[in-house]
Amino acid sequence: MTEYRARFDAAITFVNGGGLRAEAFRLDLPSPSVSEAQIAELLVRHLGLALVGSVELSNLEVVEEAHRGSRGVGAEPASATAAAAAAASAGTSGHAASAGRASAQRGRLVDLSHVISAGLVTYPGIPAPLITPHLTREASREHYAPGTEFEIDVIAMAGNTGTYLDSPFHRYADGGDLASLPLETLVGVPAEVFRLTDASARGIPAEVFFDRELAGTAVLLHTGWSRHFGRPEYAHGSPFLTEAGARHLADAGVALVGIDALNIDDTESGGERPAHSILLAAGIHVVEHLTALGDVPVRGASFTAVPPRVAGFGTFPVRAFAELPVPG
Repeated sequence: MTEYRARFDAAITFVNGGGLRAEAFRLDLPSPSVSEAQIAELLVRHLGLALVGSVELSNLEVVEEAHRGSRGVGAEPASATAAAAAAASAGTSGHAASAGRASAQRGRLVDLSHVISAGLVTYPGIPAPLITPHLTREASREHYAPGTEFEIDVIAMAGNTGTYLDSPFHRYADGGDLASLPLETLVGVPAEVFRLTDASARGIPAEVFFDRELAGTAVLLHTGWSRHFGRPEYAHGSPFLTEAGARHLADAGVALVGIDALNIDDTESGGERPAHSILLAAGIHVVEHLTALGDVPVRGASFTAVPPRVAGFGTFPVRAFAELPVPG
């Protein structure tokens, strides 16, 4: 069988600063028809680089040449295998759920949700929750035996309150609503955490994700922005996922994307919402306003975020949490 390699110069930058240059680099290719973007992804995987910000190739040529054993070539780039990744998504999450049920031990649970209270401002312009009594303890005493009392309260709040999940219906009129979401895509999903607290730019690029296989996972973007939650500065300068980053994750077949920031999109760009549009169109859940992601390991934990089963509703608060691996 004919084998192919790419020859090129490369300039690589990292989201947290610094860079790397290569001249006349050679890399095994799975086929001669691989695009320049896919070669960049293979390069990142071959070198085992994390938190890549950009990859620029120059003087690129593809030649017939025997492989030398480059890492990452055995698996096609995520951008070339959307259908396979989507199929893997269901199998991966199902396997994780079965493994969790079979385990007699439970790892430590880390709460990743903000507390909802009356008056909480989650997002500027969205009304804060209002909690009022329907039946007070004092009034309930008239209806029950002596010594028995209850409190029943009413909470009025927008779906976009606290830590919440977006379903496809949030963006698309014909998209699946909260009542339609399969539990296996919400419970015990393998978590992949990306540490971006020292990133030098607000936008999270596709290149950040090149070093990992992400099909069927919950991709959690740890930016550290949750430290501002509940304060005015939370609304300005927030990190976000770029359009290219969202497209890469959709092509990779992830189950869910979460971020500990104001929005998965850039809210200061003029109204465009490419990350929401791409992810929700692909049936990928979005969880915003996470917190405490610094307590979750980069790999090995599982993620759960389940909203109530409400028909005709697109967004609702969740009790998001991670289950950490059981110590060996």
